Amino acid sequence: MDLQFPHHENEIAQSEGTTGETFVNLWMHNGFVRINEEKMSKSLGNFFTVREVLKQYKPEIIRFFILSSHYRSPLNYSDEQLNEAGTALKRLYNALRGCDAAESLLQPDYKSRFEQAMDDDFNTPVAFSVLFDLARELNKAKETDFDGAQVLAFTLKKLASLLGLLQDDPEDFLKNSVSQDDALTNAAIEHSIQARLDAKKAKNWALADKIRDDLKEQGVILEDSPNGQTSWCRA
Repeated sequence: MDLQFPHHENEIAQSEGTTGETFVNLWMHNGFVRINEEKMSKSLGNFFTVREVLKQYKPEIIRFFILSSHYRSPLNYSDEQLNEAGTALKRLYNALRGCDAAESLLQPDYKSRFEQAMDDDFNTPVAFSVLFDLARELNKAKETDFDGAQVLAFTLKKLASLLGLLQDDPEDFLKNSVSQDDALTNAAIEHSIQARLDAKKAKNWALADKIRDDLKEQGVILEDSPNGQTSWCRA
C-alpha cells in the first residue's frame, strides 16, 4: 500500500513510455504482509521468499492462505496459519473425493452468491464461505443424490478454479506431500490399512487401534466410511 505513490506511478510511466502500450488494465494493491505483527521488510530482516515457503507447503495452500484475507487487509504470516489453510483446503478436496465432477450446469444459487462476493471489491473471504457451503451440501448429496452431487461437484470445482484452487486430483492432493522423500510411502500406508482391516475382521481391536494411532503419529489420518471402506490423507 505504501508504494502506490510515487513508486507505482513511476513504474507505469516508465513502462508505458518505453513500450507505447497500456501497462495493465487493473493494478490491485495488497495490504502489508506482517510477521509477529511487524511489517515484513528487508530492512527489518524478517522477510522470506516464496521459493523458501514452497519447500514446506504446496503452492495451492499458499494461494489459499493469501486469498483467505481481503486483498486490502494486512496479511499476518505464520506457519500456524498456513497449516490452518492446508487443513481448510483439504476439507474442500475431501468433498470432491470419490465424486464425479463431470461438466454440467452450474448450480445457480451458489454461482450467484460467488459472483456477488467477487463483484464486491474482490471479496475472496466471502467467496470462500460460498465454497465451504457448497462442500457441506455436496457431502450430504454424495450419499443420496448422484445427479445432484455431480452438479454440486462441478460447481465447486468450477468456481474454485476462478481462484486457481481445486485443480489437482483429490487423491493426489490428499495423499502426496511436498517432500519427495517421505519415510512412509503410499504403498506402506496402504499395507498398514489392509493390516488394520484384517485385524478388525479378526476382532483384534487393540491391534487395529494401534495401527491407526501409529499412522496418525506419522502424519497419516484415516477415515472409515459406513460401508467399511477406509480412506486416508496426509496431515
